[in-house]
Amino acid sequence: MSYLISDKYKEWEALCDKRFQRLKQNEEKLNRFFIDLYNIADELDPQVDDADITVRRAELTREIKSLISYAVGCIFGRYSVDREGLCFAGGEWDSSAYKTIIPCADNIMPVNDWEHGLTAAVIDFMEKVYGGDTIEENLDFIAAALGDASDSRKVIHDYLQKSFFADHAKIYRNRPIYWQFSSGKKGAFRAIMYIHRYDDELLSVLENNYALPYFAELKSKLLKLSEEYNKAVGNDKAGLRRDISRMQTLILEMEGFINKLHLMAEKHIKLDLDDGVKANYEKLKDILV
Repeated sequence: MSYLISDKYKEWEALCDKRFQRLKQNEEKLNRFFIDLYNIADELDPQVDDADITVRRAELTREIKSLISYAVGCIFGRYSVDREGLCFAGGEWDSSAYKTIIPCADNIMPVNDWEHGLTAAVIDFMEKVYGGDTIEENLDFIAAALGDASDSRKVIHDYLQKSFFADHAKIYRNRPIYWQFSSGKKGAFRAIMYIHRYDDELLSVLENNYALPYFAELKSKLLKLSEEYNKAVGNDKAGLRRDISRMQTLILEMEGFINKLHLMAEKHIKLDLDDGVKANYEKLKDILV
């Protein structure tokens, strides 16, 4: 059995094409039957355009994005590779459902650093599910499907950081089940949660375990850049000056985000999913995308 995602895709592609062709042949057979029945061969053509077939063929980029979305679902506990179908969408949590991929403990996955957080978890998913021997080839295949095979880990990280949530929201018609916290337009800080695991302590966890430590990390980087700037000469100073300016912008955005997050965390905001995603989204919209 192959553990290459490329081979799995070929199998799926062949299955989809077989199903597509079978449906097309059946529809054309029905057309011929009714054309002969009503003797209208001079008026109608039994042939069916591919675009009119209701089942879809495999499309590489779409399928890879679906795989990543499934991986994210497993990371948050919505799905499990050890059980079929939906594993958790509210109700009682069953930890015995998860053996291969253990869901994140606190329902928060930051997406700022590809070596940690969601990107690292997705890569770990691919390694545990498809094996360590094929991890590099599989990551390269995923990156190529996303449009760039130059640095697979960076490509996957860029997708998760910049495009995953937008794709997810589109699929769910702007009623997403994964919500993305964001510090603002500069993207100083981003993190994702699963709404069915939200509780009124989550914002405090986000503040204390993620936002504040990351804020301290940014300030530490600014201090290091300032020290390098003081030692630099000539053209090096200009580049460092730009880096310092960018870092100051991120820190300023982060300060505003933490202030809003802190005020909201103190309120212990509850969500009631019976009210629908849109109504609940409004409660946290000031710190969401």
